[in-house]
Amino acid sequence: MGLVGWVKNLRDSRVEAVFEGEESQIQKIIDWCHTGPSHASVDKVETYWEEPTGEFQTFSIRYW
Repeated sequence: MGLVGWVKNLRDSRVEAVFEGEESQIQKIIDWCHTGPSHASVDKVETYWEEPTGEFQTFSIRYW
């Protein structure tokens, strides 16, 4: 999707993510987050928009 940033599973079963890229692509991934992958159970999605920092060059999966 041309996005950079990161995603990680938290110990309490939540998922945290930071995306940077084109706003339309970010909106697509946020829309997908409302359903998630197969077998996922999504209760709610909280979204916070901020100014991009430009600090990310790639997209990565972070671990605790």
